[in-house]
Amino acid sequence: MNPLYRQMKTSVFERMSALAAEHGAVNLGQGFPDFGWPPEILDAAAEAVVGGSNQYPPSGGTMALRDAVAAHYKRQFGQQLTAEQVCVTSGATEALGAAILATVQAGDEVIILTPAYDSYAPTIRRAGAIPVEVPLQPPEWRIEREALERAVTPKTRAILFNNPQNPTGRLFGVEELEAVASVAREHDLIVISDEVWEHVVLDGRRFVPLATLDGMAERTIKVASAGKIFSLTGWKVGWIVAAPALATLVARAHQFLTFSTAPSLQAAVAFGLNDGDSWLQPMRDRVQRSRDLMAAALRAAGYAVLDAQATYFLCVDLKASGLAIDDEGFATEAVKRAGVAVVPLSAFAERDPPRHLVRLCFGKKDETIEAGVAAMAKAKDLLA
Repeated sequence: MNPLYRQMKTSVFERMSALAAEHGAVNLGQGFPDFGWPPEILDAAAEAVVGGSNQYPPSGGTMALRDAVAAHYKRQFGQQLTAEQVCVTSGATEALGAAILATVQAGDEVIILTPAYDSYAPTIRRAGAIPVEVPLQPPEWRIEREALERAVTPKTRAILFNNPQNPTGRLFGVEELEAVASVAREHDLIVISDEVWEHVVLDGRRFVPLATLDGMAERTIKVASAGKIFSLTGWKVGWIVAAPALATLVARAHQFLTFSTAPSLQAAVAFGLNDGDSWLQPMRDRVQRSRDLMAAALRAAGYAVLDAQATYFLCVDLKASGLAIDDEGFATEAVKRAGVAVVPLSAFAERDPPRHLVRLCFGKKDETIEAGVAAMAKAKDLLA
């Protein structure tokens, strides 16, 4: 057996969701919304299943969806893209895998900013490369150029960067983006920019694609997700956007991972991108309302809540909330004894991870949030 997988633990999301099901708990751990998606997109998918092709589409994606992605980013961010720069994947995690496999070799090093989505390090190792963590510090989670610079060695090949960031809910500003970009330019590095949360930004904030910074279009592989844009995470439709040479390289890796993605779902996502700009702000408003509801209720229950600027996630500081238990212990006891599943933040890093923070998903119906926070209040009483 491959020792990488033999020694690997089950994903924290799978583990906590299984415990939530076992104990009948409210699941605030796994990051999927239980409200609101555009019904028109579901109708488009159903129509495509019945009236469209159900055979293999082109490996890189249907021309309709690739054109729609390029047009979407021109409208949203002023980027001048073509279908040649887009490769459709079966979700963003597959896109990340294809991008990593296409750009790193055995012995290379890849810098990741932690806490980080838990697929990054295993996928880097599967490519034979070495993940090098640059820890960000709570509660600000700021990117410091000096810390990035210290992580670079002659073996560094790429930076794997996430903005907005899961699990912290942080949206990085232009100054911090430039810190990443300047290190990449100076050391001739590729940046795999995981931007799946690009449209789930709150409080009127503005997302800036990394590729729009000077000198970054030719060295950035953007990863994106229709599941996050339209709250349809189970569809697993994602894509990469890159300069033609990089996009072609990633497409070669992708063709031997999943080859292609369901044509009916591609047709529906193309429809959504072409027709759905007006859906974006109502989605943000709904997510923001849920964040505010959860944050206020948690604070009323005595929890210290960190600021969440984007994504579906906020973090609770257990130590600042008067709890001596660590994040793993809290997550285990809360699901078993109080009936709520959360995710320990230490699962998102290997090098000196913070052990006093847990992540909660607020992309939920009001009643789910209310039940979850009531269970969190119970957990606080039990574990104080």
